[in-house]
Amino acid sequence: MAAFSLRSFAPMLIRSVLFVSLLCASFFFDSGEAGAAHRVVDPEWHPATATWYGSADGDGSDGGACGYGTLVDVVPMKARVGAVSPVLFKGGEGCGACYKVRCLDAGICSRRAVTVIVTDECPGGVCAFGRTHFDLSGAAFARLAVAGHGGQLQNRGEISVVYRRTACKYGGKNIAFHVNEGSTSFWLSLLVEFEDGDGDIGSMQLKQANSAQWQDMKHIWGATWSLTPGPLVGPFSVRLTTLTTKQTLSAQDVIPRNWTPKATYTSRLNFA
Repeated sequence: MAAFSLRSFAPMLIRSVLFVSLLCASFFFDSGEAGAAHRVVDPEWHPATATWYGSADGDGSDGGACGYGTLVDVVPMKARVGAVSPVLFKGGEGCGACYKVRCLDAGICSRRAVTVIVTDECPGGVCAFGRTHFDLSGAAFARLAVAGHGGQLQNRGEISVVYRRTACKYGGKNIAFHVNEGSTSFWLSLLVEFEDGDGDIGSMQLKQANSAQWQDMKHIWGATWSLTPGPLVGPFSVRLTTLTTKQTLSAQDVIPRNWTPKATYTSRLNFA
C-alpha cells in the first residue's frame, strides 16, 4: 500500500473547503435576497391623521367598501377594522392590508400601537386631497390612549398619528373564497378572506376542471374578483399573487364542482 502523503492531499482538501465555503456563501446570499423580496413589514413610521366612527366602543361599520360583509363584526376582524383614504385604499387593491397605528401625544397616548385591517374606504372630507388618513372603529381609536383615557382622546376628534405596514396574522385561519351572490356558470365572483402576510391582492387567476390553462380574473371592487367567459366547469383552482411582494399561492380544486352562490370554501393554505 502506498504511504499516505499529507503534502499531496493538502491541495485537494483546500479545494474542497473552498468549494463548500462558496456554496454556503451562495446559499445564504440567495436566501437573504429572497427574504428581502418577500418582506411586507415596513420598519419606518410615517405621518398620518386619524379619526373614528360608529359607536364609541364599537367595531366600526357593518360591511364596507372591501366587501367583507358581516366578517367585520366577528373575530379576527372584530374591532380591528378601519377605513382609509384613497392613497392607501388603492382602488380596492389595498383591501386586507394591515397597519400598525400609534398616536403621538405622550400625555394621553399609549406607547403601544393598534393593528388595523383595511376593510373600507374613506373617500372625502379629511380623507381627500391626497392625505394619508385612518378612520378607525371607536374601539380601535380608544386603544390608542393610555388606560382609562380612551373617551378623552375620542373627544379630540382628529389626531396626529404615525403608521407602518405590518404582516397580517389571522390566527391559524387559511385563505377562504366566498362565492358572491348572483354568481352563475357564466359569471363567477369570488371574495378572498383571511390572507396572511401582505393581505392585499395584485392579481388572481382561475383554472377550470381538466384544464391546464389559468384564466385571468378581473378586479371588480375591494377584495372581489370575477371571471365572465362561460360556461365555467368546476372544480376550480385559484391562484393568488399579492400586490406588495408578488408572492404566489395556488389552491388546487378549492371550489368544488357543485359549488353554490353565497357559500364559502376554505383552502388548506396561507402565506407565511
